[in-house]
Amino acid sequence: MMMTAKKQRPTGLLAIDREMARQHQDALASFESNREAAARVAASIRKTGRLLLLGMGASHAVARAVEPLYRAHGIDAIALPLSEQLGQPLPLAGKTVIVTSQSGESAEVLRWFAETNPQADTFGLTLEAGSFLGRTVPCLVGAGGTELAFAATRSLTVTFALHLAILAALGEDPAAALAALKTPEKAEIDPALAALGNVATVVTSGRSLQGVAEALALGLTELSRLPCFSLEGGQLRHGPMEMLGPKIGVVLFRGDDPTADLVTAMALSVVETGAPLIVFDASGMPPIAGAVTLRFKPAPGLAAVFAMLPVAQRLMIAFADSRVENAGTPVRTTKITRSE
Repeated sequence: MMMTAKKQRPTGLLAIDREMARQHQDALASFESNREAAARVAASIRKTGRLLLLGMGASHAVARAVEPLYRAHGIDAIALPLSEQLGQPLPLAGKTVIVTSQSGESAEVLRWFAETNPQADTFGLTLEAGSFLGRTVPCLVGAGGTELAFAATRSLTVTFALHLAILAALGEDPAAALAALKTPEKAEIDPALAALGNVATVVTSGRSLQGVAEALALGLTELSRLPCFSLEGGQLRHGPMEMLGPKIGVVLFRGDDPTADLVTAMALSVVETGAPLIVFDASGMPPIAGAVTLRFKPAPGLAAVFAMLPVAQRLMIAFADSRVENAGTPVRTTKITRSE
């Protein structure tokens, strides 16, 4: 009788597993330990009424996800890649600036501070207090130290918790978001993984949850080495629908917010194309026929993000593990990007 050897879990994924295992406790600790620093940032944002969020990679995806949350408080908030700010800078006068870098050492961060005279209203978000960023401006520092695994998982969750602390200082009720961290929701990913079994690429999309879609697309690309990407819901509608079909997987994010109907309309259109569809759903609305739905308690904003993100991470990792032998070990990049 022939025995098939079970595939050994790659070392890169084991490293990600270790990060994910403590991300909820580190996020809760980050929220609690940064209240004072968050109050200072919130006071600056209240004073200026304008917020520029700068970062690269997963840090920029987090900024994209929280952009609408600051805007809901009447803040003129915009998230921009730090590389774009270096090349085509927005004026900084009269703005609060938050620079996010989990390592605090990436090439763009070093160059931006070398070329920019940071004003009093410049702050940082990082996982490493002793990093260049941590030493240069007042920072909110995430618990647990630098993330060691390649793709961002714990660093995303912790950075969202730091933003939750700032938003709470601006008057947002953090209870639902904290509850999502304290009691993670379970969702079965096997049907979603099976639906993506034969796709050549995955496109992620959302409306108010577009930043989470972008974070997932980045992680899928990094780990599976397939060209997965993200398009905001309206942008996906304006032409790129032409690509959809059985070989293109689509992942949509639907929260309990005013944009849910638009995500629903997109989901119905995707099903018609025959593209395999996964919906991360915290809307409380009925599931879409023909889609694989991962259901969560109805929630908007960061409560929805904290519920969905760990499950999206598990799907991203399982998808990558099904596609490449050594998922989680980068072959062309490094954890801290030190070149531009």
